[in-house]
Parts: sequence; C-alpha cells; structure tokens
Amino acid sequence: MLAPLPLLSAPPVAPMQPSPPADALTIWPYQARFRQAAQAVAVGIFDALDEELDPDVLLVGIPLAHTTAEAACLEPADCGLDLSHFRDVSARGQYFQRTEPWPMPEREHMTAEIAERRHHALGLRRAMQEVLDALDSPTGKQQYFAGWPIQIGDFYVLTVLRLNRKALRLHPSLRPDRFYTDGRPLAPSLIMAAMFRFHEECIKSLTEPEPGSGLLVRPRETEELLRAAGKLLMDTPAQALGMSPAAAKLFTTCNTISSLRYEGAEGVGKLLLARRRHPNLEEVFALTCPTPLTDYRAVRKLLEMTTADVSLLADGENVYALGRQIGTYDATREDLFLINFVTHYAWEFQHDGRELMRSHYGLPSLPRTRLNRTRFRKDLKQTFGLSDPAKVERLWDVVLEASRQKHGTLLVITTEALAEADRLKLQCTLIEPVPLTPLITRLITAIDGAVLLDPESYCYSIGVILDGKASGHGTSTRGARYNSAIRYVESSPYPCMAIVVSEDGLVDVITKDSIREE
Repeated sequence: MLAPLPLLSAPPVAPMQPSPPADALTIWPYQARFRQAAQAVAVGIFDALDEELDPDVLLVGIPLAHTTAEAACLEPADCGLDLSHFRDVSARGQYFQRTEPWPMPEREHMTAEIAERRHHALGLRRAMQEVLDALDSPTGKQQYFAGWPIQIGDFYVLTVLRLNRKALRLHPSLRPDRFYTDGRPLAPSLIMAAMFRFHEECIKSLTEPEPGSGLLVRPRETEELLRAAGKLLMDTPAQALGMSPAAAKLFTTCNTISSLRYEGAEGVGKLLLARRRHPNLEEVFALTCPTPLTDYRAVRKLLEMTTADVSLLADGENVYALGRQIGTYDATREDLFLINFVTHYAWEFQHDGRELMRSHYGLPSLPRTRLNRTRFRKDLKQTFGLSDPAKVERLWDVVLEASRQKHGTLLVITTEALAEADRLKLQCTLIEPVPLTPLITRLITAIDGAVLLDPESYCYSIGVILDGKASGHGTSTRGARYNSAIRYVESSPYPCMAIVVSEDGLVDVITKDSIREE
C-alpha cells in the first residue's frame, strides 16, 4: 500500500518559501506544503537515477464544469506557465470522454457512477497532457508529465512533473505504445517507471483528507520507490512475451538468481528472453523438461553452462534450451531481451545491445559509463586545485587502468599520502615511493585493500585497510569497499578523493563535495 508523501513540519528544516502573490488562487490551505513535500520525493527519486534530470513539481487545478471559478490554479503561481494555456482543458477532456471508448475492460465490475468518474478523469488527464505537449518544443529544456486528476473542493488537481529534456533523451528507452490488458501504459524505461510510481504516490496523498496537513507522516524510502520502478519496468518484457506480468515477476526472479552461488562461485552468464522458435534464436540443445524460472537454484546451475556466445533461452516462464542469437534482429519488434548476470547479485536488462537497467543488490539504477573524464578532471581541480595537464593525464591513465580490474579495487588520492601511509603502516604494505604507470597499477590493484597515492601519482602503500568514523552517508546496498571509502574520505582532515571500482564494473569517484550532495 502506498504511503502518503512526506510533509514539512514546524520548525522547518529548510528556509521558508516566499509568500504567494496576494491575488494567487488557493484551492486548499496546505497546497504549498503538499507541493514542497512532493518536490522532496521527486528529487530523491530522480537524483538517484541521474542528477541531471533536475525534477520540478507543479500543481495545476482545473475548475469543475459546474462551478463559478473561471481560472485555473497554479502552485507555485510563479512557475513560469500562463493560466490561459489551461482555459479549455475541461472542455477538451469532456470531448475525449464523449468520443473515445472506455479502454479498461473491468468496467462491468464498477458502478455506473465510478465508471463515469474514471472515464472523465482519463479524458481530463489526456487533455492536460495535450496542453503540456503543446508547451514543449524540440529544443525546449524541459518535458512535462501530467498525473491523474483528483477532485479537491471545486477543482480537479493534477500533479505535473518537469524533467530536463536533454538528460531524459540520453537514456535508452523501449517504444512507449505498449499497454497492460487493463489499458494502463507499460513503462518503456526506468525513468518512466519511476515517473509512474511518483504519480501514484501523489494520487494516494491527494486522496487523503486535507493533503499536506499531517505532521507525523513517514514517506516511502527512495530505494523502496526505485525497487517498485524496477519491478514495473520488468513487466514490459513479460507482456511482450505474452506473459502475465503479475505471474512472471521477472524483477524478483532475476534478483534471486543473481544472488545465488554454485559451489561457491558467483553467477555469471546470459539469459535470452523470447518466445520459442524466435527467428533470431538458434538452439544448441533443448531441455526435455523445461526448467521453471522460479526454480532459482536449478536455473543458477544451468547458468554454469553458458559461455560468451551461448546463453540460456527462456520464454519468460521456463528455461527451455541453450542457444545463441543469430541473424539480424529487427529491434522494432521488441520481443527479444537479454538478462546479463554480471557478478554476484548484479545483473543488467538489455535490448538490442542497449542497457536499459542495472540492478545491484536488488536496487535498480540507470547504466553509467565506467568513468567520465570531464567529471574526473573537474573533481581533481575542486579537490586539489590540480589543473596541470600532464599531472591530470598521468592520474587519468592510472585510474583508467584501475577501472579495468576485474575483481574491483580502491584508489585513494590524498595530499598527505606519505603521512597516511606511515599512520596506517600496521594495516598496509609499505612500498618505496614510485610514480604509477598503467603496468604498476595493474600489478598493485590485483590484491585486496586500497592503494594510497598523492596528486603527483606517487604511490606509498598498497593493500591498505582504511579507517574512518561511521556516518549516515553509507548504504547497505553497496559493499564494504564503497562504504569504507565513504568513511575514510568524510573523516580525512586532508584534501582527499577515492575511486571505487566495483566487481560489477561500476566506478564511483567519491569526494567530500559528492558526499555532502547525497
């Protein structure tokens, strides 16, 4: 069950918002507080996916047809939109209601009043999205997404989410024209799945008495909402294969399989999802008795037989063969998907060579590049004031080589590397100071523990067991290497940076600034 949105309470934890204009229309007393709470939820979700998405939440109130109110209501009033854009939304919504058939098959299970109300809300939402789409332009900075209308007083209130268009388009997506059997749209991407979940939170909260008035309400955690979005996205391949998404539970299935070990070894391999006899699949050999995907240990055992070009073949319900992809796949079909089990408790969801989602310890995320050169240079300059091209290039070569370490590693760059090596000498291996090269980096990152170096690329110790005070910035979904780096960087009195290379290929650059931004 969805919980209400978080609400700001007194004393405020953030600077008070400026008072609205004297002539601004108010639908209910707590609408500003509700929007601020919704904004906090949106920032938590979308910043976790991509901080460049820059979410912004608005409320739009459309007057009921039988009321005397003529103008729409915007919260905040200075959001940059013109009230005149929404003048004809109500009439347009009624037009859609009259001319378009009811898309949801369960109408016979509703009373006539409920069905009528839902059909009207569906038309109103489409009319609102039509207006918001008209405000967009191909070169516009933001893209709008309308939520479901909820009646409050004499208005229908819709939550509108604005996301950065450029950041949105950087992430791959499936086509947006797939639907559940009840007419609801399927999520074509993890961002859209998160957007659907966000609007569901808003719907639930708007139906509460006096939304925004409560003080003792606990929100759903960001990670919980992201997991819900991951489940929603994995409904899309299930539906494409003719499966019931509720029965398939692909997100849970893939997480469970990836978490299992076989004779102590982590699960690495590939599983192709497609209907049997797909034209782009060739069976190497078939199983006489297909193995249900829910028989997790059996599937994990079968995964041991996969190679770089031979995968398990599954139809969404059973593993029926081992085989390989052949020919030229028509990506517009969107009926052939790949689950790539990367390492222990980590897997990727791909289509046509594009990674749509990565899950690590059950937490979904967007695919990230292994290392961003521009961002790394910026972090070096902010942390150490380092801008000398030769020194930056040397450090980049070292970090790039470390990022290729198959079993993961940890580099710590600090201005006081020599002093820190001496302080931690009982929990590391001291070496003669040596300027790191890609070859030396490859050798010293092959063992456990951190590598300690300075901004000049000189290394002083290897196999370092880091210390540091525990704080609230770590996360249980990441391993000991990541969390120890967080503790060390946050506790260090010196300029410091940590580069964490995880076993699943993720690379995190941790600085004091990045920790504060979490």
